[in-house]
Amino acid sequence: MLIVYFLAALVALLLWCESKGWRSGAWFTKPLASAAFVAFALQMGARQSEYGLWVLTALVACWLGDVLLIPAHQGSFKAGILSFLAGHVFYSVAFLVHGVDARWAMLGAVALACIAWPVGGVLLRSVDRSLRRPVAAYILVISGMLALGVGAWARAQEMVFLVAPAAFYLSDLAVARNRFLAPGFVNRLIGLPLYYAAQLLFAWSVTLA
Repeated sequence: MLIVYFLAALVALLLWCESKGWRSGAWFTKPLASAAFVAFALQMGARQSEYGLWVLTALVACWLGDVLLIPAHQGSFKAGILSFLAGHVFYSVAFLVHGVDARWAMLGAVALACIAWPVGGVLLRSVDRSLRRPVAAYILVISGMLALGVGAWARAQEMVFLVAPAAFYLSDLAVARNRFLAPGFVNRLIGLPLYYAAQLLFAWSVTLA
């Protein structure tokens, strides 16, 4: 649990740095906080199962994405999107490896499509032309990841398979809102705790494999 407490303290410090606009502080706290959820997965035994290895790979991709999103540079932002896109794909594969109820996954996909259509329309009208394809692909992949999480929850009856991807999904919406629609600290105040809680839950879920 020391790693969890360490991560929580770093997230609180990261939020303070973000509220003050202190980029140097973000460079220090964010990579460390993200490294903590990778370490937590290793501590929970991620290397001992196929599901755990896919989760570990996803966590490393997310750690890289966190680092790439720190600079205020569009090229780095695109690379960060691709890294997180890969992370969501790896989580999707992890769910499939663990086992998914196809009927519930399809129901989740239909429900999420009803959300993605209007949300995607608003976002795609707000982003630069060069980012439209990556953003559209991202919306598709995060929706698919959450739908598979619904299917994994239905199959295993473990809430972590529903709560973790849902928290990650909501944190992504907060990032998109901050980047493209309504920048402000409130997006980070909501999105960052959701994001790190999601990664910790994913890391802990390897104990169920």
